[in-house]
Amino acid sequence: MSVSQIFNGANVFVLPFWALMIFLPNWKVTRKVMESYLPFVALAAVYLYLFINSVTPENAQALSNPQLADIARFFADENAAATGWIHFLVLDLFVGRWVYWEGQKTGIWTVHSIALCLFAGPLGLLSHVLTSWITKALFPSAENQEAIVTEKTVSSSGT
Repeated sequence: MSVSQIFNGANVFVLPFWALMIFLPNWKVTRKVMESYLPFVALAAVYLYLFINSVTPENAQALSNPQLADIARFFADENAAATGWIHFLVLDLFVGRWVYWEGQKTGIWTVHSIALCLFAGPLGLLSHVLTSWITKALFPSAENQEAIVTEKTVSSSGT
């Protein structure tokens, strides 16, 4: 399998997870799928494969004390660029999943933050943090609602 095929496959692989979190966040199947770490394990395995095949002793030495020019040269290589992209896919999906679960736990609206995570993980995280702060500031009862939702989740899990 070529690096290009791996790259394209990884891009397609993550889309159902994003679609579930964005379009069907409260569906029982979405919750079940998002409980699993298997998507991250699969992507991390792809990342490991690409990482092993893209890091040379010269690259490793240059990256051990990174300079911007060294990073730019490293990512000019197609294998290294694919490795970096898979890195983004794994971590953006992980952050998106965390935001999704925070929304499920607290009842705070997350669709906008999850969509931002899809395209720019750190901006989605920032969006969720700001949304949480604003929601708690404007609706102090949201903190009480979070405790109720958490209590219901714990009590329904134990039965």
